[in-house]
Amino acid sequence: MPEVQWSPVGEDDVFGQRVREQWTEQLGRRLDILVAGCGRGGTLDVGRSDPLVTGVDEDLPPLRAHTASRQDLDAWYLDDMRKVPIPPRSFDVVHVSFLLERIHNAELVLDRLVGGLRPGGLLLIKARDRRSAYGFCDRMAPSWLRGALWRSLMPAGSVGPLPAVYEPIASREGIQAYCLMRGLMIAEDYSGATGPARRGPHAGLVKAVCGAVAALSGDRLSGTNDEVCMVVRKPQNHFARLI
Repeated sequence: MPEVQWSPVGEDDVFGQRVREQWTEQLGRRLDILVAGCGRGGTLDVGRSDPLVTGVDEDLPPLRAHTASRQDLDAWYLDDMRKVPIPPRSFDVVHVSFLLERIHNAELVLDRLVGGLRPGGLLLIKARDRRSAYGFCDRMAPSWLRGALWRSLMPAGSVGPLPAVYEPIASREGIQAYCLMRGLMIAEDYSGATGPARRGPHAGLVKAVCGAVAALSGDRLSGTNDEVCMVVRKPQNHFARLI
């Protein structure tokens, strides 16, 4: 399906609404939600559903500090994402929040997350797009430069700096191909411009740099959008490869 532009507040509007609908479809049964990327990502507006929320993420100091401060998690585990406990078919919703672009073996990790979904469950993905100008600058800048620029470019309270790995799956095309190969259905596909440096004290400079990088790439890299947001559903039947 074609991508749709959304606003930075779209997560509450789209993801929260889909979670509340999932709860209604379950006839009020308490939902089990897994937040993958709990050390950086925000919360979901779940309304009155009162789900059981588990968080998982890499074990890095800034991620641990943010995770420990969260009040919406009933349990959380920080470790190598290839090792954190994800019981199969245990969750109604898996929220992957700005995780894919900052970890190695991202496709393997996503396989584990999808395996934790019950049939008919929702996979909610937000990722920084490696094929955007913002993502290109983030992944190409050496770690020392990213660290040096972090305090001046990022808004107050930002978690990081974090690794910038950006494997091929951390892109719209990469996620679409993954879903096709795994028999997963992409129900909604959105784009956004939500890179944290765009909201920092030098947002105008960041916008200009992204525009210049996009122009130099012949517009192969998007200078305006940098976020991929997808609502994906795991089929109820055996046609999904990972069930």
